[in-house]
Amino acid sequence: MSVSLQAWLALLAAAVFEIGWPLGFKLSQTTANKPLWIGFAIVCMGLSGVLLWLAQRHIAIGTAYAVWTGIGAAGTFAIGVLWFGDVLSAGRFAGAALIIAGVVLLKISE
Repeated sequence: MSVSLQAWLALLAAAVFEIGWPLGFKLSQTTANKPLWIGFAIVCMGLSGVLLWLAQRHIAIGTAYAVWTGIGAAGTFAIGVLWFGDVLSAGRFAGAALIIAGVVLLKISE
């Protein structure tokens, strides 16, 4: 596996863990087991940060950070809509779609 592919996989994993920590915080507010979900959020934060650090060794900092936050934001938005009943309006959908389009454009323009 090439170094570049490994870096992008690390960045993708970092973004998934970036989704995990706000999810953990939300679950700590909506379930009976607060310490478990707060712990989950803390572990996700740590793993997300370490994987972002690894990815930035081979991916430009601006690209890595934008992809990391973009996937995290869009993924958290989707979880909010699908699992927690957050409002899905045309404007909110368009905003999430623009975030995803920006992430894709950063990747293909590198």
